[in-house]
Amino acid sequence: MNEMSQDGLVSEALNEGVLTLTLGRAPAHPLSRAMIAALHDALRRAGQDDAVRVVVIHGPGRIFCAGHDLKEIARHRADADEGRAYVEDLFQACSAMMLDLTRMAKPTIAMVEGIATAAGLQLVAACDLAYATPEASFCLPGVQNGGFCTTPAVAVSRAIGRKAVMEMALTGAAYDADWALAAGLINRIVPADALPGVVGELARTLAARNPGPVGLGKQTLYRHLDLSLEEAYALATPVMVDHFMDPGRRHLDWKV
Repeated sequence: MNEMSQDGLVSEALNEGVLTLTLGRAPAHPLSRAMIAALHDALRRAGQDDAVRVVVIHGPGRIFCAGHDLKEIARHRADADEGRAYVEDLFQACSAMMLDLTRMAKPTIAMVEGIATAAGLQLVAACDLAYATPEASFCLPGVQNGGFCTTPAVAVSRAIGRKAVMEMALTGAAYDADWALAAGLINRIVPADALPGVVGELARTLAARNPGPVGLGKQTLYRHLDLSLEEAYALATPVMVDHFMDPGRRHLDWKV
């Protein structure tokens, strides 16, 4: 399957259980209201499609994603409410899309070649895994424009430590791939020419896993991160029992 959404916003390619969602509107791949809707629609359909086992999000080129479309926001300043209704809808829609990205049962991978900034970095952090080239960089630049990257920091703060995300948010500086790797924002740095192959091989490996336990295990892991140790074990233990009773796994025990 190779499809392009209306207006060329998101292209979809399904191969061996791996759905690659490639952001359009190069070079910035901005998260306009329409882009958010197209990406959210693709994620919803992927979540319901048994043929999709893994989702890869790719913003090709020197900019993975530049975040929200500031020109689109600026145009709504001419509205009677100075754009308040528009930005409320924009950020509610973006938050809903990011939540579904993280909470979907299928593994998600960000493939980053260039800069991921503001909501573009939020998109990276909302994925389960992230792989980047040495040329990639990462930024929460809101303070440089008189604001603060508050919603992007929700996802980023769940990927890296408090002081690291606060440094990013307060300085608005761009951080290189080495910093991102040390902070835990990405999993690995891969040479640009090898990145598609490395991500593709990993995604196909994940796609071959038993989907029931993977999906339930992933969702349980995110849920127990915010619980006490006792509550986390209470949540995880019955799920672990279900893993061993899953028909897709149980046959492996019969070989022992």
